[in-house]
Amino acid sequence: MLLQTLIQMSPQDLGYQRSRWSTELFAIEINRLLGLDIAASTLRRWLPREGIVWRRVAHTLRIKDPDYHSKVEQIRAALAGCSQDNPVLYADEVDIDLNPKLGADWMLRGQQKKVVTPGKNEKHYLAGALHSITGQVTYVSGHKKNSSLFITLLEALRRRYRRARQITLILDNYVIHKNRQVQAWLVKNPKFILLFQPVCSPWINKIELLWHKLHETVTRNHQCRSIWSLLQRVRHFMDTVSPFPGSGYGTARM
Repeated sequence: MLLQTLIQMSPQDLGYQRSRWSTELFAIEINRLLGLDIAASTLRRWLPREGIVWRRVAHTLRIKDPDYHSKVEQIRAALAGCSQDNPVLYADEVDIDLNPKLGADWMLRGQQKKVVTPGKNEKHYLAGALHSITGQVTYVSGHKKNSSLFITLLEALRRRYRRARQITLILDNYVIHKNRQVQAWLVKNPKFILLFQPVCSPWINKIELLWHKLHETVTRNHQCRSIWSLLQRVRHFMDTVSPFPGSGYGTARM
């Protein structure tokens, strides 16, 4: 029970310099409180038995979106009403960097694989939409992540779903989704409905999983020397990923 209590606290709450618990510091504090002499190595074996594991933390905000529940209900209602006449899609943008993202890989014990970086980074951007039921992916690309890129995506969706009476997009609160340029386009295209997810709630937008898989499959640890060759692989992934996630993208060949 004491371990369960301490794990909910920061060592700094108890006057220590460290911001995270180590097994050594756990042992010091337990021995101090209980008058014991438990070794850190012994405590390290106890932690898993108590359901305590070492894993990465996640960011959160102190201030929550005051309209969180109403926004979530709007999104749920839209998803429930998704149909051929009213497709509902998750939309977002993603950065493509020539400098590779690094990730774990299989390698021989005692050795570490090296990933050569081109040095000077170059960037490209995709804007995409994921159909909430069929898993069909629509995307466009550009040199800048701005409202023009977003509007290009909207135009692509208008052509793809030209027979739909209404097209609903679930997306984040990024400024390029809301500015005057976008508002003017929406006035001319009233069949589009934009639903903004609660602030800092990326898990609501399912296209985030698509971007994660894009990085895991293509951009992480890549060996491309030019942005052109990297984008070839990115576009092949995007062109063959539908229906996501059941398209077998992880074992697909170029």
